[in-house]
Amino acid sequence: ELLEPWIDLKYPGIVLFLIGISGNFYHHFLLSKLRTKASKDYKVPKRGLFELVICPHYLFEILGFLGISLISQTLYSFSTTLGTALYLMGRSYAAKRWYISKFEDFPKE
Repeated sequence: ELLEPWIDLKYPGIVLFLIGISGNFYHHFLLSKLRTKASKDYKVPKRGLFELVICPHYLFEILGFLGISLISQTLYSFSTTLGTALYLMGRSYAAKRWYISKFEDFPKE
């Protein structure tokens, strides 16, 4: 039998999930607008939070998972969120290394 959580985090979780899914969608939309059908060149994203974070769509995906964890408040959901966050942090680090190797003017920091 599962015990009821001490604090109901359902509503903050819903808000965090909606922020996460909206931010993820927005940044994927920005990425989709980088290339035209005629051009196959890679470009560095500039709008949204791309100026502050290498992969803001990953950041918002983690926020979405955290929102789900707050809604359900189970060890399984928190473990999934932690695993997802670690995986996406590794993917973000790999993306940064790729950007640095592909674009000479890409900021190293």
